[in-house]
Amino acid sequence: MYNAAFLQRENMEDNKILNYIKGVLENMPADWLKLTTHRLDIYDESLAKTQFLEQFETLFNNSNTNSTALNELPTAFDYIRLGHPLSSVLEWVIAKSNHLKSDSVISFSSKTVPVFAILRKNLLDGKNTCIYYKEKLPQFFDPEILKNVYGYQFELKKIDKIEEASPYEGSTVFISEQAEVHHFNLVPNIDFLINVNTQLGSILLVNGEQNESYVSEIQHVRRRETIAMTPANCHATLRLLIGDSSLIKQKSDVAADKQAVIDSIKEITGSDTKALVGSSGLSIQYAIMMGLVHDAQEKHQGKAIKFVVPPNCYGGTNDQARRVAACLDQVEVVDLPVDGGNDMVQGIDVVLDKIAEEDAIPYIIAEIPTNPRVEVPDLIKLKETLSKERKTATGKTAIDPVFILDQTFCPNVHFLGEGEILSTVRTISYASGSKFPSGGLCTAGYCIGNKKTDEEMDKIALHLKLCHNEATDLQYELLAKQLPSMNQRIQEAYQNTREFVTFINDTLPGAKINFVSEELAKEGFTPSVFSLDLPTKGDTDEEKETYKRALNLKLINLMINKIPHESKYCVSYGQLKGCYWTIPATSTQGTTKEGDKDYIARVAISPNLDLELHKKVFLDFVENI
Repeated sequence: MYNAAFLQRENMEDNKILNYIKGVLENMPADWLKLTTHRLDIYDESLAKTQFLEQFETLFNNSNTNSTALNELPTAFDYIRLGHPLSSVLEWVIAKSNHLKSDSVISFSSKTVPVFAILRKNLLDGKNTCIYYKEKLPQFFDPEILKNVYGYQFELKKIDKIEEASPYEGSTVFISEQAEVHHFNLVPNIDFLINVNTQLGSILLVNGEQNESYVSEIQHVRRRETIAMTPANCHATLRLLIGDSSLIKQKSDVAADKQAVIDSIKEITGSDTKALVGSSGLSIQYAIMMGLVHDAQEKHQGKAIKFVVPPNCYGGTNDQARRVAACLDQVEVVDLPVDGGNDMVQGIDVVLDKIAEEDAIPYIIAEIPTNPRVEVPDLIKLKETLSKERKTATGKTAIDPVFILDQTFCPNVHFLGEGEILSTVRTISYASGSKFPSGGLCTAGYCIGNKKTDEEMDKIALHLKLCHNEATDLQYELLAKQLPSMNQRIQEAYQNTREFVTFINDTLPGAKINFVSEELAKEGFTPSVFSLDLPTKGDTDEEKETYKRALNLKLINLMINKIPHESKYCVSYGQLKGCYWTIPATSTQGTTKEGDKDYIARVAISPNLDLELHKKVFLDFVENI
């Protein structure tokens, strides 16, 4: 009798959840599905992992699926890499139906990275891992590369059903490919269950309180080396969950979209070589890093690998490089101060001399223009420094560097093609797709090398596949539509930015603005981002810094409050409309060492905004300082 009543209550609860989700899907904001970010005007980064679901749970308890109420929910996670409204809802539903905490369910666009996330933590913890699977492992899962290049250690065991998994001294993982990616069968001997769906991605379930310490580590892998299941695929999975599979259709023109994207990348970069497209800029960067590590291991066995990285660059780049180094004894990160009074070329020269002396392998990651101070080095001197033949301590010719160029600020500048400034130096260029390439409609990023990097690009392609981090079909479709207009949008956004910078110079001459010169703009460097050091006051350096930081926030809050439909608090740029404000030290540089952080205002202007209104509000700010 008790069991029957219990099951009845269970069914009632499940029906309540499913009916609620039906209402949510009918009334949800369009932005949940179509943008990489949602409700930035009420975004609180410190609460991003919890705030959305706490308020969503309140709506559920009140059976409220009103479209206005759903639209008022704050942004979940960030940039859809770590999570977004629809992935949060999907994970919440699966967790609720399995009586788990919502953060115990983690969705991925990739079919292989969830396994790698567990293997990474166990590598660092010195813990054994047994991977159980039925029939076959996910496509591109290559045990030898994972052991030899990534350093992961594990056992593989094929079983017919999950109940056959036996107790194990270490972590147990069960991978299952299935149409109903949301359905899980929890058993005591399995710590991590991973459901894989060919079209949609994968969902990882963390089983048991003893494994809760893995949650934040797995989420961080998702944030830095891949992305969450995309909004479109989460939407399709939620439809499956409520019994509606009508929206899940295989696209027929994927090949045409891919070719259009590849052709656009070649035209934009001026490089007629192999282009690769990943699920995000960091997915591409991870493939670059691991592909180069693999290449170095094969060509220069036993030699140390040095990734040279600006300590104040974009936090994702900085953090990811250090995460790779943490896993591999032969890899080390070397700091390269590049802006704010530091000369990139001089720094590279000194670093390369030292690496040459050690007979190590140099890989340099740098942004041009730099972030956040928008500086461009002397490109002729840069080429000369990168091309210089160096000697090891024993007098042998040192290994030449690979220059990994983050071109997200100015993806329109030609560095790689025949006769261009970096055509004779091993160079790979990449760009984040959530910026100008897609205009904020998806995260997919891309990379392309010059003709001297063909072998390296083959290895990068291999690791992009291994991590199942290639762009999704919808991402290819969006890039195919957006890339042809990118250069025009870049030019229009630059013109708006130049006009706003000139206005700020005229109205607040005491402010220090970091932006490209007119001369650099004529050479093709036309970013739409500038940084702003506001005038300050105080008797001591500490007082001046405190005053400036408060003034930064006062300006940003004024802009957002006065122009909420256009001014947003976000690290993004290259969007189709509006204006984005941030403090790098508390956003893009979140994982950067404190002494390298920049407490300045960074402003990103789009091709489509009410510039006169922004000028008016800025003038109000100046008059009230």
